[in-house]
Amino acid sequence: MQDEGVNLEEEYFHREEQAKLAKLREAAAAQAAADAKAAQAALHHHHCGKCGTAMDTQVYKGVEIEVCPACGAVLLDAGELEKLAGADQSGFVSSIADLFSFTKRKK
Repeated sequence: MQDEGVNLEEEYFHREEQAKLAKLREAAAAQAAADAKAAQAALHHHHCGKCGTAMDTQVYKGVEIEVCPACGAVLLDAGELEKLAGADQSGFVSSIADLFSFTKRKK
């Protein structure tokens, strides 16, 4: 009888230890994923998507834009196209902005 009690106790502590280890592994995996994402962002931040060269920030019509010195590609942040183009009466600029938008607008 006493052996049964010892075995049950050992099983209980073994399950508890395994649960703690699983939580630690999960936390470590989440931290590793966050670190990898941060490293990826740091590697590509302010680099040209076309050729990989570091982008230069220039002021154009009062708006800071990023221009690639190697290939001439231009990177506009959110809202900068509207600032540069002004108020769009025809819907032309918004239709161009929709082409470059990664999320579809609901109509």
